[in-house]
Amino acid sequence: MIGLVQATEAIKVLLGTGEPLIGRLLTYDALGMRFREVKLRRDPNCPVCGQNPSIKDLSIHREGGAVACAIEDNGQPTAVGAPAAKAGG
Repeated sequence: MIGLVQATEAIKVLLGTGEPLIGRLLTYDALGMRFREVKLRRDPNCPVCGQNPSIKDLSIHREGGAVACAIEDNGQPTAVGAPAAKAGG
């Protein structure tokens, strides 16, 4: 059910037709077979898209989340751009 909704949303965005769920959250209660829609508001204090963004460079995420969030054996974060340390090595 959820996969069908996701596919439909992707098609609407790609074709530029219909009303995609931008700014809205669709929840699904499988036990009660109910959908509910909640309108979302942009957070003016968001560090990425708010009025005064403090996070301006997302390039660390180009390599993937594993590199961006890697931890060395000593418990310290891996240097940006450095490969993640392998367990036991």
